Amino acid sequence: MGFSFQLQANCNHSQARAGVFSTPHGIVETPRFMPVGTLATVKGITPRQLQDASAQMILANTYHLHLQPGEDIIAEAGGLHSFMAWDKPILTDSGGFQVFSLSELRKISEEGVIFRSPRDGNMIEITPERSIQIQNALGADVIMAFDECPPSDASQEEVAAATDRTNRWLKRCIAAHENPKTQALFGIVQGGIHLDLRSQAVEELTALDLPGYAIGGVSVGEAPELINATVQHTAPLLPVDKPRYLMGVGTYREMVQAIASGIDLFDCVIPTRFGRHGTALVQGNRINIKNAQYKRDYQPLDETCPCYACTNFTRAYLNHLVRSQEMLGYILLSLHNITELIRFTQQIRQAIFNDTFVSQFSHWIDVD
Repeated sequence: MGFSFQLQANCNHSQARAGVFSTPHGIVETPRFMPVGTLATVKGITPRQLQDASAQMILANTYHLHLQPGEDIIAEAGGLHSFMAWDKPILTDSGGFQVFSLSELRKISEEGVIFRSPRDGNMIEITPERSIQIQNALGADVIMAFDECPPSDASQEEVAAATDRTNRWLKRCIAAHENPKTQALFGIVQGGIHLDLRSQAVEELTALDLPGYAIGGVSVGEAPELINATVQHTAPLLPVDKPRYLMGVGTYREMVQAIASGIDLFDCVIPTRFGRHGTALVQGNRINIKNAQYKRDYQPLDETCPCYACTNFTRAYLNHLVRSQEMLGYILLSLHNITELIRFTQQIRQAIFNDTFVSQFSHWIDVD
């Protein structure tokens, strides 16, 4: 099986759409939330549990896996799918965002980025070619172009320079990519909150006819209304027949608003990060399970949820586990949160088929 994207339904009152993205390791029904497995593991969750949560595609990170254990070891193990025992689709981030987060440790040039490893202090250079080489060795189904992600407080001139460099780097990524038949290379649209830069970037990237496109640089400190305005402008400009991926976004409201603009795929660390801090996502709300009100609450987190946590344990038990700092509590909350966000996008998908998306989810978004 190669790569294809088939549209199945469109919302008559927004840009929302439902489709199927086919990859060599299976399909992804869109719109879809993708759990983040930075180091070839979704924190605290086994691959079998991910399948039970209806995960169809997960993420791993090029930068982190390059540092530990190294792409050579993963390649020797048969690639990421074999290494982590996950036989469904995988997407790898290029490492661009992680390099952005190391602003005090890095130096950017036209060639690439040189930075000091936070692990051992050694100097490391990642170029577009090196990022693709690492991702080719990792063997993910979808790989991302190496990009420069400017901070939210950058000037328009700085954002324009970073966007232009990202577009030049993309061409080098394409030239370096050795496995186009088994790994789909997605380009990343940068441009900050400047809509003219976003439009220009889309025009340049789509001319290269890539298998898919991502919108990057929208979860780096901007106000929510600016993120929404940027996505509303950018998403409809992307090709109708290619998957559209909004990077690093995963709250209820952000996903609904982005889907209304035509986005198909999302990823975010929120489910497991919240789980590790005792927070559960329940039907659009956040619950701090450590609160005293749950000590004697013998109901499940969500009686409608099919996850292992909700079908076997009570809020009182989860309260006890988290207050006792027992690992199981964090695992159960993480599992539930992942299931919750995947179910949420599944519900949106069904609503698009029923053409009830806007009426069902109007409390999350205002659609003209």
